Amino acid sequence: MVSNDLLHILYPNSIAIIGASKNPAKRGYRSLRKLLDDGYAGAIYPVHPKENEICGVRCLPDVGSLPGPVDLALVCTPAAMVASVIAECAAKRVRGAVVLAGGFAETGDDGKRLQDAVLAAARAGGVRIIGPNTSGIFNTHKACNLVGFSELRKGSIGLLSQSGNMALSLVTDAQANGHLGLSTYVGVGNEADIGFDEYLDFFAADPNTHVVIAYVEGLKDGRRFLSALRRISLEKPVVIYKSGRTSAGRISAKSHTGALAGEYAVNEGVLRQAGAVIAHRSDEILPIAEALSLLPPLRSRRIAILADGGGHATIAADALSERGVALSSLSDETRQRLAAVLPPAASVINPIDVAGGTDADPSVFAACAEILLQDAGVDGLLISGLYGGYAVRFSPGLLAAEIGATDMIGAMPHRFGKPVVVHSLYGVLQADQRPLPLVNMRRAGIPVHNSLETAVRCMQALAEYSEVSRTFESLPLPAEPDGVFAQVLALCTAEGRRVVLEHEGRASLRDFGLDLAPTFLATDESEAEEAFRQLGGQPVAMKIVSRDILHKTDAGGVKLDVTDAASVRRRFLEIVANAKAAVTNPNIAGVLVTPMAAKGGVEVIVGVVRDPVYGPVMMFGLGGVLVEVFGDVVFRALPISRSDAFAMLDEIRARALLDGVRGGTPIDREALADLMVRISGFVEAFPEIDELDLNPVLAYSDGMTVLDVRILLTESSRMHSAHEQGIEA
Repeated sequence: MVSNDLLHILYPNSIAIIGASKNPAKRGYRSLRKLLDDGYAGAIYPVHPKENEICGVRCLPDVGSLPGPVDLALVCTPAAMVASVIAECAAKRVRGAVVLAGGFAETGDDGKRLQDAVLAAARAGGVRIIGPNTSGIFNTHKACNLVGFSELRKGSIGLLSQSGNMALSLVTDAQANGHLGLSTYVGVGNEADIGFDEYLDFFAADPNTHVVIAYVEGLKDGRRFLSALRRISLEKPVVIYKSGRTSAGRISAKSHTGALAGEYAVNEGVLRQAGAVIAHRSDEILPIAEALSLLPPLRSRRIAILADGGGHATIAADALSERGVALSSLSDETRQRLAAVLPPAASVINPIDVAGGTDADPSVFAACAEILLQDAGVDGLLISGLYGGYAVRFSPGLLAAEIGATDMIGAMPHRFGKPVVVHSLYGVLQADQRPLPLVNMRRAGIPVHNSLETAVRCMQALAEYSEVSRTFESLPLPAEPDGVFAQVLALCTAEGRRVVLEHEGRASLRDFGLDLAPTFLATDESEAEEAFRQLGGQPVAMKIVSRDILHKTDAGGVKLDVTDAASVRRRFLEIVANAKAAVTNPNIAGVLVTPMAAKGGVEVIVGVVRDPVYGPVMMFGLGGVLVEVFGDVVFRALPISRSDAFAMLDEIRARALLDGVRGGTPIDREALADLMVRISGFVEAFPEIDELDLNPVLAYSDGMTVLDVRILLTESSRMHSAHEQGIEA
């Protein structure tokens, strides 16, 4: 999966530093110095037109003097010189180049032209480009540090970042942790050539990387990124922090990288769909990655809490519950065994409060942990309180017992195949000041956190990632683009319109396999009356059908619960008159007549829009006229699977409404999921669709009813029609 050129670039056996310098303030000096200090074993070729040597390494006067093929060039020259430098690299068969300079596409049109020239030179000569506008790369397992970060520790966490400062922050956090190490870092920069997706494929195959962190501001090709993310997530966890939650953040991201940031709600939905574990705070990125790199996955979301104080036990229980992680129901045998080793005041109902039972003998913690992890209903253990500091808090004589307990607990994740995470009041201390039991606990591979909320978030992340492989399923193949909608498209093209009329949309969806209520299009009041009779004289809804009126209710174009023939004729005339009053000379196709929906049900919306980053994405949430007010919607990229559909139902804030409240019955989730998957297939089959809204859809305990259908075609389809007809679009 990983191309040879990326392997050679990120595991280089030879490096040319173009723009090497004797000035310690310049990257051309610092990178050379770091390679030498770290013991890089490959060949190093500093390039400088005047210097004979730098740091004791012989300099070459120009790129043309390189002795032969070179794996990687670090280009430290100004932006205006980069295109010519890359052309010279191509002539010497340099495989890849890290371009540090900014001033390219992220700055505007002039910079974009510079970047295009660099890319043209690179592609003409087969040189792969990292950046431009990058902070550089490092590979600790190759002793290749072209960023200049100090005291890098070898490890198994890979890092991709569009921000050099964010990378430095994470490296600094890893140093403060005292145990964590990183594998390879790439400052992605502008993605002029190599994109996020290729880097993810590299990390998927890299044996030294077990977890990937990605700080993402914007993406050049969202669909390729999602495909690569889905591939790697089945093998290795990917923790993503996506910036740009607000409009101000998106503007900043655009100016920083020149890439589209996209709406945050869309980003979060589609990234989670592809298997990412989403970090919502910058200070939780590394702890989540650490937990995923060290611990076995959770089999399900059932956690036991072992605490030495009621306060922490309660806070931990609340925090887990708020994050959708359940407290395990302990078996009778487990409670009896706990009661046998704890004092009478202890609580042996999850969460466990030892109630002073460990103050004099910390080894009781290990006994309780073993009892809990032996329970088949417990999938993971969270230890909370002052564990690790008993010798500090009570008596130095407790140190040996606490170290012994730590040794036993440290072996339990491997013994039982269940994760253990520790929250300790003494975890706040710097690595060299922490009590020895906590140091040993972390050496044993168990994360230790001073923040209880962070410890809980790590447990949640373990649950999220464990569900990735269980929820992934084969995506449906796109249907053939034929049938009724193909005919509708031809008609829309001929008429130069983007709006698919509602009766056309309903007929198309019915032809695609959706069970929709019968409808009739009436062009005068007599046809409306006949439609009413054809429907058996039951109460009907009547709606204007016009390419010029999308929001029918606002135009007075909807009449509900019309119960007799005379009223049908009268309402028809009212609807047409209202439409003409609302819009000048509207193109009216007629009035739609359809049976009234059954009372009750929950109003939801199922829609599809074309996101500028990810292409077509599905939206689901509470529907009706207030959908934009509540904004309770979630997103997934097309195509979606049934698992995706069910996940969307569970993610809206008002999901309790779907489950039935105050004695109500739950909605038919199967029917709603089937609708969503079918709509996904419909839009995938017809890329001419720009937007599709089913709003509202009434979801019942047995089935559902689509009350309104709106489909808009892409602007390009209308322009194509106008071009063919020789008229102005």
